[in-house]
Amino acid sequence: MDYRQSGVDIEAGNETVRRIKSLARATFTPGVLSEIGSFGGLFRLNPGQFREPVLVSSADGVGTKLKVAFMTGRHDTVGADLVNHCVNDILVQGAEPLFFLDYLATGRLSPEIAEQVVSGMARACRENGCALIGGETAEMPGFYADGEYDIAGFIVGIVEREQIIDGRGIAPGDAIVGLRSAGLHTNGYSLARRVLFDASGLHAESFLAELGMTVGQALLAPHRSYLPAIRPLLAEGVIKGMAHITGGGITENLPRVLPAGCAASIDTRAWAVPAIFGLLRERGRIAGDEMFRAFNMGIGLIVVCAASEAGRIIGQLEAAGESGAVVLGEVIAGDGTVRYR
Repeated sequence: MDYRQSGVDIEAGNETVRRIKSLARATFTPGVLSEIGSFGGLFRLNPGQFREPVLVSSADGVGTKLKVAFMTGRHDTVGADLVNHCVNDILVQGAEPLFFLDYLATGRLSPEIAEQVVSGMARACRENGCALIGGETAEMPGFYADGEYDIAGFIVGIVEREQIIDGRGIAPGDAIVGLRSAGLHTNGYSLARRVLFDASGLHAESFLAELGMTVGQALLAPHRSYLPAIRPLLAEGVIKGMAHITGGGITENLPRVLPAGCAASIDTRAWAVPAIFGLLRERGRIAGDEMFRAFNMGIGLIVVCAASEAGRIIGQLEAAGESGAVVLGEVIAGDGTVRYR
């Protein structure tokens, strides 16, 4: 017997590494000191760039959005989703990304599919100025269904200590500004798949006039990175707090940055909720409060600032290409919850 007969193809692993080396190398920034294939990734900080640098790290996955990738046979978007999700997670604390690592696990390794996944990661890393310096590809026969895989991402960024954004300065009267999402991003897919595929009998290739596209296209809409829009504001000190609207929606994520004694009042008429969410609510007969806990409802990032700064911040966001930023409501005195009106 040999390893290949047990389900692990070492040659496929070598071919995968060969395919992704050039993709990763194209993301390298001046701080990268190692090559793909090393036991560990080496990154050198520029000692003169920061007075008191603080490293910020995060890890995340794409969840059951991967099931839609399996249905459609398109695998490059989920890699970009993974990077952008992680970038946003550290951005809300004021950090810019330095480097990224990935983990891909599958039952039977397909170098072609792995290359598609990593190509999406590499593209997003380049767009965010982040180096893809390493990762792990695990072939685990019998653990995953044939043709399926899981991915996870690990990011490290940096912020000047005095520029950390932690929400401690938020006070009643502050404005809550929302930046639009591109769709579901990477959350709520277990419920969305149950509504659209199980209950409604639709398929990934089903075209829906109300969406103007197929179900698969709508569900694979990429998770946006908000770094390009927010970067010009980071050094100004006008942002008091930010929340990445992921699992739990606005209901669960905005309170994570509110200090004691504060709550949030959100006007649900302030923005046009994208059609995909109305479709899910109608077909699944989902209650309104559940919609706001399961999905982002068209808002991917929230910025909290002084009310007097809201107009200028929205203007700068629009100048940076962020169309549709809008005041969602305000911070009020309260118990740390979100109140919808």
